[in-house]
Amino acid sequence: MPRISRRVAGIAESATLVIDAKAKALKAAGEDVIGFGAGEPDFPTPRHIVEAAVAACSEPRYHHYTPGPGLPELRAAIAAKTARDSGLRVEPSQVLVTNGGKHALFEAFATLLDPGDEVLLPSPYWVTYPEAISLFGAEPVVVETDKSTGFRVGVAQLEAATTDRTKLLVFVSPSNPTGAVYPREEVEAIGRWAAGRGLWVLTDEIYEHLVYGTAEFSSMPVVVPELSDRCVVVNGVAKTYAMTGWRVGWMIGPPDVVKAAINLQSHATSNVANVSQAAALAAVSGDLVAVDEMRAAFDRRRRKMVELLRAIPGVTCVEPEGAFYAFPSVEGVLGRELRGRRPATSMELADLILEEARVAIVPGEAFGAPGYARLSYALGDDDLVEGVTRIAKLLAESRP
Repeated sequence: MPRISRRVAGIAESATLVIDAKAKALKAAGEDVIGFGAGEPDFPTPRHIVEAAVAACSEPRYHHYTPGPGLPELRAAIAAKTARDSGLRVEPSQVLVTNGGKHALFEAFATLLDPGDEVLLPSPYWVTYPEAISLFGAEPVVVETDKSTGFRVGVAQLEAATTDRTKLLVFVSPSNPTGAVYPREEVEAIGRWAAGRGLWVLTDEIYEHLVYGTAEFSSMPVVVPELSDRCVVVNGVAKTYAMTGWRVGWMIGPPDVVKAAINLQSHATSNVANVSQAAALAAVSGDLVAVDEMRAAFDRRRRKMVELLRAIPGVTCVEPEGAFYAFPSVEGVLGRELRGRRPATSMELADLILEEARVAIVPGEAFGAPGYARLSYALGDDDLVEGVTRIAKLLAESRP
């Protein structure tokens, strides 16, 4: 009899965290490493949020259990924030506060999926989606996109991948890892198709405020109201408020789905840490001034990174419209001789770049997109330029 259950043994380690850990280990050993791997803002959490957490530490009521679904005042504030930011109006009872966005995803999948169900998963996808889907016995059905479509999936592709076992579509805009943002008309078309098919949609809106240029965020259940009874929205404070370490996310959905997820959480984790909830309350109740400042910096870095990447022979890059990642194709440099090696995959190339240039990138294989790489531009301007310059210098040495 195996020591580890088949379900857990089948889970692959998060590739983004693996790369980030390698980079941090090299830095700890004194190496000058530049990391493009981590998916988190490089800014500190805004001061007023930190102060709210400090004050919460002294409140005795936060020293004890609080309601499992979240502090009532936080659930109400999340409902108000959602109406303000996306136009989706829900009751506080439709909000479940979770231990980060990942926890919200796991609880949503656990609540909706049964063994044998199929889930439409457009690629490139964030590394956690297929692992979480598979954990609950469902099958991720990958629907491929590429740079020719701006990494956006269309209704015809989704329809072709749908079977009588299809239950749910994972929809993400802005996208991690590509930075793709779906125009409102495409969100509407996909939402109406899903509603007509009787499918569930899980829409991950964690990057809702990080859009650039003329791109605009559109929330699917707002654009397609008839879908709201079969739609779960996942979000959190991590990206918008530079609070990745605070671990506060939430899921919003129909009352029966949220009630079932609350029952699950009551046995899994109980309430989210109260000090983090107090910080999240300050975040979602406040203004978006700090968010605007971060977005301006990310926009500047976004344009600079694309410019530098496009200048590398053999590398092409679609300009990202949201989130804080570039997703260049490195197919033009694969198979070439470089310092005694011929990297045939983006994974092999990423290893070589880390070893030889001391720059950490995440290979496209982690996102279901061989031949690509993800580089976060959520790091200082100088490090960004230095890191891409190192990559360019290394790749300039390659030979047929």
